Amino acid sequence: MSKTLFIADFFANQILGGGELNDAVLLERLRQTLSVVDALPSHEVRLSDCEAYDNFIVSNFVNLSKKVKDHLQSKNYVIYEHDHKYLVGRNPGVYPNFEPPASDIINRQFYVKARAVFCQSNFHAAIVKANLGLDNVVSLGGNLWPEEHFEVMEEMCKYSRGSTTYAVIQSPVLHKNTSEAVQYCEALQLEYGLVLPQEPVSFLRDLGTYTTLVFLPKTPETLSRVVVEARMMGMATKTTSNIGAIHEEWFTKKGLDLIDYMRRRQEEIIEMVLLIIFEKGEE
Repeated sequence: MSKTLFIADFFANQILGGGELNDAVLLERLRQTLSVVDALPSHEVRLSDCEAYDNFIVSNFVNLSKKVKDHLQSKNYVIYEHDHKYLVGRNPGVYPNFEPPASDIINRQFYVKARAVFCQSNFHAAIVKANLGLDNVVSLGGNLWPEEHFEVMEEMCKYSRGSTTYAVIQSPVLHKNTSEAVQYCEALQLEYGLVLPQEPVSFLRDLGTYTTLVFLPKTPETLSRVVVEARMMGMATKTTSNIGAIHEEWFTKKGLDLIDYMRRRQEEIIEMVLLIIFEKGEE
């Protein structure tokens, strides 16, 4: 019986980041399909685990030891990339044209030996390909949401919004650029409110009361889950070319049309992961 190990730095019960929320859905769906799928934080993975499992799905892996990364290169694994962990600082935005010097590239062989490197969007995949020169990069063109979140976003599509109001995400992460989004609203005398960090359902209900999201990140967003959520709730978005989602063909969709599309895309993403790492799935 084939055994699969899912590796990540953190899980959604520890951090409510976009990557962790996406991974939670992926992990749940894999467990519905495969016989054995275990999960371990990257810092706990040992060489013995590499021998105990047949397949590996590696999400964020900053805390994965070099010994384990080296050993996995002889195994069957994929990387489900959420940023750019082949870079010292994980941020291609600090380099002209997103092109780092060779001295700043790390983990290259770990990406080379993976059966596939799954990226969040065509924008994300293009940056990875350009910097690593790989032919195993696959664009997923979307994220994963639990059904409960889709239902909340469907509900917020019908929310009766009054006058035009602008939402700014209150984030402690500097490159999310809360300060410039606030300055933008104030310079144009726009009525705005700050959407605070909170558990996902409350966050969606809060965000969905506004008409427009202002999000001006300083660095490339692999997809930008929050921008897609705003679009699914029927909101307008004021963003920059740093947003991976805006380069996707489906970004012209909005509201219920985009929710329906993402539900279908979710199934396609899961099937793609299964097809590539397990060929036709577990036999």
